[in-house]
Amino acid sequence: MKKIVIDINILMDFLFKRTGHEKVLEIFINCTTGALKGFVCAHEITTLYYFLNKSIKDKNKIRLSLSGIMNQFTVIEVNETILNKSLYSDIDDYEDAVIEVSASLNNIDYIVTRNMKDFKNSRVKAITPDELIAILKNNKT
Repeated sequence: MKKIVIDINILMDFLFKRTGHEKVLEIFINCTTGALKGFVCAHEITTLYYFLNKSIKDKNKIRLSLSGIMNQFTVIEVNETILNKSLYSDIDDYEDAVIEVSASLNNIDYIVTRNMKDFKNSRVKAITPDELIAILKNNKT
């Protein structure tokens, strides 16, 4: 079973029903059925709360959305080691560096993102949702 960490842009695609959210749903279903093991980083949850609160301002809906994500995915703790290693990452964007270091330390196979350019120096392979779905389909044949 492949282990994936979901970048925040993918989570936001799903929550805000942006273009491509259907493919994200397919990935989430594969995590639920056990075809994939899904992870998110703890700092993504706090950032999602911020964006959801700005947008919908309904604390009950926000709680339901975020608890659903935390129930479906394993939340990677962001600790001092991860934060320090991220400061010296080859990834320029610090939040992306935290995801990359977290993925590396947790032996994650792929970072699923739409933001490929920010992960070009990643030690963990970054792929798009389309690429992950193609990998899943190829493994079934």
